[in-house]
Amino acid sequence: MLESKDFTLFENQIKFDIKGFIIKLAGYWKWFIMSWIVAFLIAYNVNIRKEKIYELDTIISIKEESNPFFTSNTSLVFNWGGTSDQVQSLASTLKSRSHNEVVVDKLDFYLDYLKKGDYYLMDVYGSVPFKVIIDKNEPQLLKTLIGIKFVSETAYEVSVIFEEEQAETFLYGTNSSTRKGVSSGTFTKRFNFNQPIHLPFLNIKLEKADFIGNYIGQEYFIKFNKFDETVTKYRSIKTTIDKNAQSIIKLSLEGTNKNRLVVFLNETVKTIVKNQLDRKNQFATNTIAFIDSTLLAMEDKLKDNENELKNFSKNKNYYQINTGGSQISAKILAYEVEKDGINRKIAYYKSLQNYLVNSVDFSKLPAPSVAGIDDPNIAQNVSKIINLSTERAQKPYLVKNQKMFKDFDVQMDALKSVLLENIKSAKSSLEYDLSLVNTKLNQAESEISQLPVDEQEILKISRKYDLNNTIFTSFLSKRNEANIVKAANLADVHFIDPAKDIGAGQIGPNTKVNYVLAFFLGLFIPLIAVFVIFFLENTVLNAEDISKLTTIPIIGIIGMKQTKSNLAVFEKQKSSLSESFRAIRSSLQFMYKKQKIEGSKTLMLTSSISGEGKTFCSINIATVFALSEKKTVIVGLDLRKPKIFDDFNIKNDIGVVNHLVGQKTLDEVIQHTHIPFLDVITSGPVPPNPSELLIGESMDQLMINLKERYDYIILDTPPVGLVADAIELAPYADVTLYIVRQNYTKKEMINLLNNRVQREELKNVSIVFNGFENRAKYGTGYGYGYGYGYGYSYIYGNYTNAYGEDEKPKTLVGKVRKYFKK
Repeated sequence: MLESKDFTLFENQIKFDIKGFIIKLAGYWKWFIMSWIVAFLIAYNVNIRKEKIYELDTIISIKEESNPFFTSNTSLVFNWGGTSDQVQSLASTLKSRSHNEVVVDKLDFYLDYLKKGDYYLMDVYGSVPFKVIIDKNEPQLLKTLIGIKFVSETAYEVSVIFEEEQAETFLYGTNSSTRKGVSSGTFTKRFNFNQPIHLPFLNIKLEKADFIGNYIGQEYFIKFNKFDETVTKYRSIKTTIDKNAQSIIKLSLEGTNKNRLVVFLNETVKTIVKNQLDRKNQFATNTIAFIDSTLLAMEDKLKDNENELKNFSKNKNYYQINTGGSQISAKILAYEVEKDGINRKIAYYKSLQNYLVNSVDFSKLPAPSVAGIDDPNIAQNVSKIINLSTERAQKPYLVKNQKMFKDFDVQMDALKSVLLENIKSAKSSLEYDLSLVNTKLNQAESEISQLPVDEQEILKISRKYDLNNTIFTSFLSKRNEANIVKAANLADVHFIDPAKDIGAGQIGPNTKVNYVLAFFLGLFIPLIAVFVIFFLENTVLNAEDISKLTTIPIIGIIGMKQTKSNLAVFEKQKSSLSESFRAIRSSLQFMYKKQKIEGSKTLMLTSSISGEGKTFCSINIATVFALSEKKTVIVGLDLRKPKIFDDFNIKNDIGVVNHLVGQKTLDEVIQHTHIPFLDVITSGPVPPNPSELLIGESMDQLMINLKERYDYIILDTPPVGLVADAIELAPYADVTLYIVRQNYTKKEMINLLNNRVQREELKNVSIVFNGFENRAKYGTGYGYGYGYGYGYSYIYGNYTNAYGEDEKPKTLVGKVRKYFKK
């Protein structure tokens, strides 16, 4: 059954040490600075290497414009439509392939004008000293830079680099590509302005443009692109319908050259205005075309009639001949005009009927009024079917919706059915009227037959002339009427705000976003790295880590030193670091007193592995005892890696090894230091059998002799986690200090210490937490070469500020840190 302590253990295992992680992060502050520097440099280079992107716009409105000359009495009928459908249709048209093909072809926007910049080729359309005139019926070099370098005010050099012996060319007249044979290498040739260039791969002419500045010696580039690819690019134009005003459309386009954007936006609107107006005038245009063809035929007839009348009247008195039958002639002419009108109506109906039955395109139908048909139903239905036919012809370029085509077909079929029924009834009525007119004509002509022959002939010729002249005059009147209506028409599309470069419009690259991304990347990359290190290293970061892992008390906490040598206490006796060692001395004296140890006292220092500061702590603990005028000796028992001699400027030629093997006496191996009351016995030469020397009888005798001479004996031993030498020396020690270094000692090593203590291999053990600082740079400098600085004392589990003299920081960072501490 699980007990409460099991849950406590589990809680401790999954608890995240936030404080330790923050301390770890603070230690790597330089990583963050370097990461930010690199990230911001990358962002800066990305920003300056990216070409600027602009977005310009224009605003148009759709408003139904009424023709001031169009009234209910006008003989021509036009379908004006409504704005609701026009707005959606217009927005789609502006993005259509067919519309953009017209605009791109008119502006020659498949041609790029370029100039080398610092990091990329810049689009310099509108700011070059020349304009390229393209021969669209001849091939042009495709997707290859064509250099144009001006050598004088009138001459320039064309240069092209060919990497292969064939080059792709494009024929814009037929929208097709071909390949031409060329010579690999660099082609160069000089030309003058306005001189046509006729080459197998290039057929253009350069005209001089208005340009401010010196262009001689400057080099520009032109590049031809495929027509369809360019059209696809400009179909990305955005059309936004205003939610508050449904008749307002905002057009916007993105690009790298504002001149090009302005020209395209304004031209695309001008093109749509022209197309819309042409469509609006379609009915009148068809009518004018029909009348013009009729007038040509009537003009010939009039000339023939006039010639015939002149020839007949030659050598005859025309007025005497014509006097008797003038009244009858006027009556017959009226009947013939009426008959001609009826026949024209019937002919129009027959033509319209055949057109509806046999054709699918009704956009070319003339207005019924040209034949004198004033039936409003027929006129309106013809207008509607022309409009539907024109709109349907444009739909394949706008949408790919079969349902929409079916809807158009259904509407057109319905109109055709109505028109065919109207035609049928109208023809029946006209045929009846025609029979009545024919009867009247027959009666009138019977009266003329009683007149003299010459008078009958002159009346016949005059009637034909007058009839044709009346019809001709009538058609002229209708044509003038159609022209007036057409000229008075206004487009329903209007500019509200034409595109214009006013200096703004840049939308990219978004440098702010790049810098924000650089900030977060510079933050998160080292953050993740430190996070990984924090878990992989598994080192002791603070005293709380030690308390969680063991019940062995912490006797003191030692900070980082600021001196070059390890004699930190002796060189700066009033520093807070010195107070930390004095606090440890006080704790040790209390422990000796508690154990009732009289006379000489022995202290052993060991650790888990090399580099945790045993020698540093041994020297400075011995120094604080010596400064209290206690005879103290440091015995270097790390026979494998001796180090204790360097800081005292003594040699390691002879030492404890020489004494243990009987080569030297104790007096010969004891070396006095410049610190009063402090002696040192170095380890001496490295022996082949360190462990065997330490467990021999000579070691026992050495310790007896040292206790007779010194008050305190400090044993500097090897790491207990690496070799067993310290375990062999443990019986000689009254107290053992186990050195744990911040961010260096592994947590697993504390478990090893617990096992040693449980097996009673080490007794009277206390822990010294070495190398502690709150905002240190952790994770670097393994070995004895690390530094020590401002410290804190830790006595019986409580932190207290050391009452010492603070060292003055030498670096700017140290001064700033001290300022914020205060």
